[in-house]
Amino acid sequence: MTEQNTADLLIKCLENEQVEYVFGLPGEENLHVLQALKKSSIQFITTRHEQGAAFMADVYGRLTGKAGVCLSTLGPGATNLMTGVADANLDRAPLVAITGQVGTDRMHIESHQYLDLVSMFAPVTKWNAQIVRPTNTPEIVRKAFKLAQSEKPGAVHIDLPENIAAMPASGNPLRRDEQEKVFSSFKSTAKAAELISKAENPMILVGNGAIRDHASEALTEFATRLNIPVANTFMGKGAIPYTHPLALWTLGLQQRDLVSCGFDHTDLVICVGYDLVEYSPKHWNPDSKIPIIHVGMMPAEIDSSYIPLVEVVGNISDSLKEILYRSDRAGKPEPYAVHLRSGIKADYETHAKDSDFPIKPQKLIYDLRQVMGPEDIVISDVGAHKMWMARHYHGDRPNTCIISNGFAAMGIAIPGAIAAKLVAPDRKVVAVTGDGGFMMNCQELETALRVGTPFVTIIFNDGGYGLIEWKQNNQFHESSFIKFGNPDFVKFAESMGLKGYRVEATTDFVPILKQAMLDDCPAVIDCPVDYRENLLFSQRSGDLTCAL
Repeated sequence: MTEQNTADLLIKCLENEQVEYVFGLPGEENLHVLQALKKSSIQFITTRHEQGAAFMADVYGRLTGKAGVCLSTLGPGATNLMTGVADANLDRAPLVAITGQVGTDRMHIESHQYLDLVSMFAPVTKWNAQIVRPTNTPEIVRKAFKLAQSEKPGAVHIDLPENIAAMPASGNPLRRDEQEKVFSSFKSTAKAAELISKAENPMILVGNGAIRDHASEALTEFATRLNIPVANTFMGKGAIPYTHPLALWTLGLQQRDLVSCGFDHTDLVICVGYDLVEYSPKHWNPDSKIPIIHVGMMPAEIDSSYIPLVEVVGNISDSLKEILYRSDRAGKPEPYAVHLRSGIKADYETHAKDSDFPIKPQKLIYDLRQVMGPEDIVISDVGAHKMWMARHYHGDRPNTCIISNGFAAMGIAIPGAIAAKLVAPDRKVVAVTGDGGFMMNCQELETALRVGTPFVTIIFNDGGYGLIEWKQNNQFHESSFIKFGNPDFVKFAESMGLKGYRVEATTDFVPILKQAMLDDCPAVIDCPVDYRENLLFSQRSGDLTCAL
């Protein structure tokens, strides 16, 4: 019987953590890990770039709450992981990154491809460590997963030198401990209830923390029974169904919108699972005058525009139930923001029957929402289309619209869609991306074809970096350095063995999308988009007035 080495022990520890997939690339310095994976129940997904591997682990973690795992070799392989690792860390997605490394006998001298990866990953992870003693492997792995998956979840990193990986290793995985729920204090829930009972125009701002803590049902009951309108962050979509009469949809565009009027007139904001990294409170509470209740699994972060009157810290569902039990809003008039919904909904439906071409982003997203089911998943890339997705694609369930907004990294959509399809093979998955973001990780469509994850990629094609053009025109009234050429996306898809479609009239989009969803392989839809709407929206938001 072959003696167990450190790489074997590492993989046994990953199995103990119930890891299903490891996303990554093979390299010389991770050969022993790959050999151990070959004998494992864990499926290794060979990707075409380490950034794609990290994004897959990132979205896997966000959708499941279990740490996604990505693997690279040393040097350039490790540096390629960093964008996806940083994204997971700021988007609060549990992730464990494992890197190969030179042998410990080479670290004291200049050495080929050697970088101090522990120091390099420190700013973009919650914790990281190098395995330098084989027997420490179970402790390092258990600590990595515990930290990655505990609040606030994020990324951790394990560095494994190649000579340590090959050394004999005794030991076994450590028992996984289940973390008990933490409950808020009576004093904090009573104080929160008192403030809510007195408020005339309260609002709820819900963020990703409520989704991570599975508090959607409790939040919806809380808002309904107290008749308090709810706005969500980009990453809080679906925490309350978008069809609910109290749902005001999304805040966070950094330009005035009707939902902004609610914050102008509110006298109390109840922040539920809200994370400052999602949308700075300086945008909705610039003068620090709005009274705030913080309801979350962790205490509030320090910010001059976010100083809560009370912090209700503990399991969010339980906290909301305790506050609801103690609140009394009988006889209170409807909050001002309730009346904003009709205008928000009317604005959303403005372009429902629009037939202009190139297609307006509002129309494209409206049609996409009509085709997608309540449980289907959309992964949005980053760019001008993301702003429209944030504003116009509304979630009916938690984790059905995934937007990177803590780190906001371009290139996440296609790798993220692969992970989503692995997690939910029976649900429709759509990657929405700009032509800029598409070209950053389009190579992973080969991975999608190879591993059997059919999904649809919609390309908002404008031949440039549309979001930067939008910002430049707003600030300087001109744009520069943002235009580029594109390949024929249909031929590109077909050359990879995929299905390719091009939208040539606005009425083409829905039938093409429905057909693409029936394909048994990944499909790409090239959709020319009219981004003149960007500046028109900026002009309208600048003219917006809020009626009392």
